[in-house]
Amino acid sequence: MAGKQDKEAAKQAKKEKRAASKARRAQIFQAFSMQRKEDKALIPWMLGWFLIVAGAVFGLGWLMGIQWWLLPIGIMLGLLAAMIVFGRRVQKTVYTKAEGQPGAAAWALDNLRGRWRVTQTVAATTHLDAVHRVLGGPGVILVGEGAPHRVKNLLAQEKKRIARLVGDTPIYDVIVGTDEGQVPLRKLQSYLMKLPRNLRGREVDALEAKLAALGNRGAAMPKGPMPQGAKMRNVQRTIRRR
Repeated sequence: MAGKQDKEAAKQAKKEKRAASKARRAQIFQAFSMQRKEDKALIPWMLGWFLIVAGAVFGLGWLMGIQWWLLPIGIMLGLLAAMIVFGRRVQKTVYTKAEGQPGAAAWALDNLRGRWRVTQTVAATTHLDAVHRVLGGPGVILVGEGAPHRVKNLLAQEKKRIARLVGDTPIYDVIVGTDEGQVPLRKLQSYLMKLPRNLRGREVDALEAKLAALGNRGAAMPKGPMPQGAKMRNVQRTIRRR
């Protein structure tokens, strides 16, 4: 009886795995179709990198006299290179569409990779300007979005409010945008990653506990934009898992 149940469970697990794999393939194909319509250079770039990588591996094998042994490896590496190009061009399209929309910074922060503690809209105005708080190794990072003259005031007020609680903990502030002195949306994550690491994990936990009591102030903000094609962001995670 137990053996029969185990076989049925294994069969069901195998069925679910096939269904999940099929769903991932469908998602990638859908994203590829959407991207191809908007990005005419997608296929040439993917094909070019496939040929470069596969050709380089084949050429190396030819010099060593084992080109036909290395050809399958070259093809696999070429396909991997093409998928990486696809993922990066999808990311560029999504961020370009989100740039400048209300809630774009909140959406980008929600997709951060790594051990960041994000609290969206800790301060906002009725004009949909907002400040979001990020905690991590650097300390406290305040991310503002909206009209610069209003956001600067929000950042100054929030920085003053937080400084009373965090003491000597570093506080950074940044405005997301394309003007001089601002950080473009697509570069926000790399900006955060380049900040110096001033705190350890336990110190970040303690900092989060201190700031939890502050709460949010100001008008409500949308959770984040969903520009056409933004769902393709999930495709990058799918590609990384394959």
